[in-house]
Amino acid sequence: MRQLFAGASPRVCVAFWLFGLINNVLYVIILSAALDLVGPGIPKGVVLLADVIPSFITKLVAPYFIHLVPYEARILIFAALSAGGMLIISITPSYVDGGSTSTKLFGVLLASLSSGGGELSFLGLVHYYGPFSLAAWGSGTGGAGLIGAGAYALATTSLGLSVKATLLSSAFLPVIMLVSFFTILPLEPIRHSRRTVQVKDDDEASANAAPEREGLLAPEDQDLGTGPSSHKKAKAPAQFKQNLLRARSLFFPYMLPLLLVYIAEYTINQGVAPTLLFPLDESPFKHYRAFYPTYNAIYQVGVFISRSSTPFFRIHDLYLPSMLQVVNLVLLIVQSLFDIFPSVYIVFAIMFWEGLLGGLVYVNTFAEIRDRVDKKDREFSLSATTVSDSGGICIAGFISMAMEVWLCNWQVSGGRDWCRRL
Repeated sequence: MRQLFAGASPRVCVAFWLFGLINNVLYVIILSAALDLVGPGIPKGVVLLADVIPSFITKLVAPYFIHLVPYEARILIFAALSAGGMLIISITPSYVDGGSTSTKLFGVLLASLSSGGGELSFLGLVHYYGPFSLAAWGSGTGGAGLIGAGAYALATTSLGLSVKATLLSSAFLPVIMLVSFFTILPLEPIRHSRRTVQVKDDDEASANAAPEREGLLAPEDQDLGTGPSSHKKAKAPAQFKQNLLRARSLFFPYMLPLLLVYIAEYTINQGVAPTLLFPLDESPFKHYRAFYPTYNAIYQVGVFISRSSTPFFRIHDLYLPSMLQVVNLVLLIVQSLFDIFPSVYIVFAIMFWEGLLGGLVYVNTFAEIRDRVDKKDREFSLSATTVSDSGGICIAGFISMAMEVWLCNWQVSGGRDWCRRL
């Protein structure tokens, strides 16, 4: 075991675990609070889409220009957006008191922007800190599901805190992100890389300026874009075009399997799982509302385990678990339609397996990029690939809103009206 973790920096591992936790935990808390935010009259898929579409757009466009923003500035911006979003959500009166749902959704939007920018930035940052930083990040994101959902349920039920107080307290969590970056994480690798790039640019500028100083260029040739400033301007469009080509090369080996697994698992979680109900006397529950949070908790345990697994276990064929996740989706749709399983415990096992598969594809996608992509392309590739998970969630969000209604209506028409008793 000691040899397995040889070379791992405790400070790096702690910092990246906290990055993964805090960057994702607000997303989980917002989804856990969906009913309390918008009330029973608005589909909860609206909150899911508000929580993921801004993140998706950020991941789609930001990798092509965010390298111009230093990591220090990014962290400050993301922390401010997260805290501001949660403050808006918490201080806006609830729907019962006549509060504006659109204002709350604007707060969700700000938090989503921060989450998307944070994910692509922290995964890009992995490039400078080695494989254990990726393992710690993955474990932290897996822990966010367990801790976020569990903490919200504990605070609003067992501890008796109001929804407003719970959400308001979560607005201070981004402070942990700031402390992790500026006090725990060793920043020398980033600064060293920045100095190296600066020296390279200075050398290129000197080389370009040398002929001019020696008088080898005619006066009319001196405005043709060979000086240092025009060199940088000419370099930006070329770099953008190069990044587009890089992104295209990432699609089939990395982006597509990640996209598929997220479409399948979020369609299960949001569209199918609410209809996976059994007679109460054949289950461990007293209320039908207990099925869904239990499924989610079991799923999150699987995600946490698999996202923490890269130091111990690696997969290289990303399509196999993605296809198995699609099989899970089909199997659970069949169960919802035809009630083929004799026991709810079979569904429990599939939900755990679903979490394992989803977490494995997520963390191993970025591990494969770290291992296979050239060093000069790695930081961009890690950041750009993050668009797949948010894209998959967006697609699943739209599918799920129709899927849940269709499956519930099918069940009611066949005499199983349990989905109407939630």
